[in-house]
Amino acid sequence: MASLDEQARRLGQAAAAVLAIQPRVEAAAPWPLAELYGTEAEAHWGPPELLAHVDEMLPYWLGEVERILASDPTAGPLPFGRIADDPIRIGIIGRDRQLPLRVLFERFGAASAGLTARMLELTSHEVERVGVHPVRGELAVGSIFERFVVGHLEDHVNQLGEIVAGAGA
Repeated sequence: MASLDEQARRLGQAAAAVLAIQPRVEAAAPWPLAELYGTEAEAHWGPPELLAHVDEMLPYWLGEVERILASDPTAGPLPFGRIADDPIRIGIIGRDRQLPLRVLFERFGAASAGLTARMLELTSHEVERVGVHPVRGELAVGSIFERFVVGHLEDHVNQLGEIVAGAGA
């Protein structure tokens, strides 16, 4: 994997899809806060939880990649990442789901644009740097972006569309 151009393109498309649904999400507000928003099935999330999650995950995974890139390559792969029941992750979702939808969408727009731009800056050497995830083992930066950012966000685009359609919005 020499560059992240294709992944950056897909990330941009997914971000545009999230932002395009904003008027429908806001028109159907207020959304009730989900009773369960931790490691329980995300299918019970509403837009506030989903947006709080993607707002948190984009800068988190970029930060993890930046840590890998800043690490000493002669020291071996840097441990990175977390698992779904990380208490900080859950706490941020719990806090931020209470923000106005406008703020959640603004944060998402800024985070996705910044992440897309950074992906396009990375050299092929940087894309191939490796870290060690606690569950998935050794992953190159390009694979980290695919698994934890691009593919994950594409899944959430579909989820958000289903939530809004299910609410008749």
